[in-house]
Amino acid sequence: MARIPTTVVTGFLGAGKTTLIRHLLENAGGRRLAVVVNEFGDVGIDGEILRGCGVEGCSDDDILELANGCICCTVADDFLPTLRKLIDRPNPPEHILIETSGLALPKPLVKAFTWPEVRTRATVDGVVAMIDAEAVAAGRFAHDEAALSQARLADPTLDHDTPLEELFEEQLGCADLVVLNKTDLIDAQTLARVEASLAEHLRPGVKVIHARQGALDPAVMLGLGVAAEDDLDSRKSHHEGEEDHDHDDFDSFVVRGGVVRDVEALATSLTSALLSHDILRLKGVVAIEGKPARLIVQAVGPRVQTYFDRPWREGEARTSSLVVIGEKGIDQDAIAPMVQAALA
Repeated sequence: MARIPTTVVTGFLGAGKTTLIRHLLENAGGRRLAVVVNEFGDVGIDGEILRGCGVEGCSDDDILELANGCICCTVADDFLPTLRKLIDRPNPPEHILIETSGLALPKPLVKAFTWPEVRTRATVDGVVAMIDAEAVAAGRFAHDEAALSQARLADPTLDHDTPLEELFEEQLGCADLVVLNKTDLIDAQTLARVEASLAEHLRPGVKVIHARQGALDPAVMLGLGVAAEDDLDSRKSHHEGEEDHDHDDFDSFVVRGGVVRDVEALATSLTSALLSHDILRLKGVVAIEGKPARLIVQAVGPRVQTYFDRPWREGEARTSSLVVIGEKGIDQDAIAPMVQAALA
């Protein structure tokens, strides 16, 4: 029996993973795809976005959500049972897509495919890392290497690697393909600089391709055939030898509201909150007065993006929920009222 190829899509918060997977679903060409979505936070937003894609042949049963914690921390309890559920179907998918949380380490997930009950039935076709080109260009997830080296020489007891930088390196170091997304937001010279900074963390031979709004031909993404689970040693990790780890460096909380009157006013208010506080990611579903469809809100850095996806279903409560993600100690008491006011 042929093993089901599985593509792991990793990448930092807001890089465009959900948009990429939605595009793959819309251009599957009749291929039976299934998606496993992992969320960080209390509300599953990305799964809801994908369920609203309206793609023919892609039912709600083809999109499975893991919202009980980071996928790399709950492999045995959550991921493996979910994967078995997919491959045990009478008519299993031809290809599985896994969207990890933006805070997940990809290597533990790849390692799960070496487990006996999985190894003969599924394989990691490839690990794809999504990178936000504009964010990296702004230095949001990268540090000045020269300044870092000088500081270490001055005081070798200091460790200047932030959790975000370490996570960024983990995702790049495990990748078989890097998708540099949002390349239309920076110029050619800046793009070349970003690519040079990424090259320091890539394994030999890993390619970097460009994308805008996650639009890529499925032929580029699917069918890499690298069997990543057989190549674990080359995928170096800061967490080698650890039995487990946690994500205590990050916090998330949910802000709920009712029906919002104006999309532009909503975006303006949320931008103010983003600029006032160090929010890594904001995303959710909002009900807009007089509109039959849900408004999807995605924000990273100071950018707020919105679009309507599917109509509200009959009997479905028209309420709004936004997930806020930040580093440990994020000022929830100050941020929540600002977001709540935006949803008023």
